Amino acid sequence: MNPLHTEFARLFVAQPQHALLHDANHSPLLGPAGEVRCGVLELARPAQWDPLAAVWRGVQADLDLPAPAIAINGADAYQLWFAWRHPVQHATAAVFLKSLCQRYLADVPAQRLRCWPSAGAESDTPAPAQIPAPHPRSGQWSAFIAPDLAAVFAEEPWLDRDPGIEAQALLLSRIEAMQPQVFAKAQAALQPAPTAPLPMATPTPPPEPQGTNYPANTPTAFLQAVMQDPFAPLALRVQAAAALLPLNAVHAQRGDEESNPPH
Repeated sequence: MNPLHTEFARLFVAQPQHALLHDANHSPLLGPAGEVRCGVLELARPAQWDPLAAVWRGVQADLDLPAPAIAINGADAYQLWFAWRHPVQHATAAVFLKSLCQRYLADVPAQRLRCWPSAGAESDTPAPAQIPAPHPRSGQWSAFIAPDLAAVFAEEPWLDRDPGIEAQALLLSRIEAMQPQVFAKAQAALQPAPTAPLPMATPTPPPEPQGTNYPANTPTAFLQAVMQDPFAPLALRVQAAAALLPLNAVHAQRGDEESNPPH
């Protein structure tokens, strides 16, 4: 292998020990069991460096991750190439890239973003082409580029000739792969903050029954107060009404006697 192949395999190939033996119909970026050591986040149509620069800086400052490699695809896009020291599952890499998009690129239309691996099945999204190489549509060259030159390619994200093996190998030699413990901390930091539970509503106490102030000067007044108390139990009000019947009858009889005295 030449120096560029060596560096590319060191960082991105799923099984670097078999880098020279891979099937030409199968991307070396995807292992036989669905494992990957590479994740690519692409912003296209148009290529804009500023949004991806926020990701490039953020993963270093906020997540303590090594800087990903920066690339132009030879046609219409910038790319960030992330590398894992040890393979991770396809789904794990997809969730990581999606979380980066949600955190740093929430204002970018989804149709301008392409992640590999993606959240779908392993075969849903083809693996990105190896870099450097002529783009199949434009014929221009893709390349890895230095961070301080990234903004220069916003209008033309390509090179018009082969960038050279030695120069590309030198750029990749400065890239570090994510160690497992560092990646685990980044995963935890990307988890959404737990939602605070809603405060429990304080139950409204039932109104105090009014029976404690019943008049007690006469039995009739007491029973009438109980019967008319809307907060008293129904059974108690019925009993009070029943008790009032003979009392009312007595009062009625007395009234008749007083109005019609015997002769």
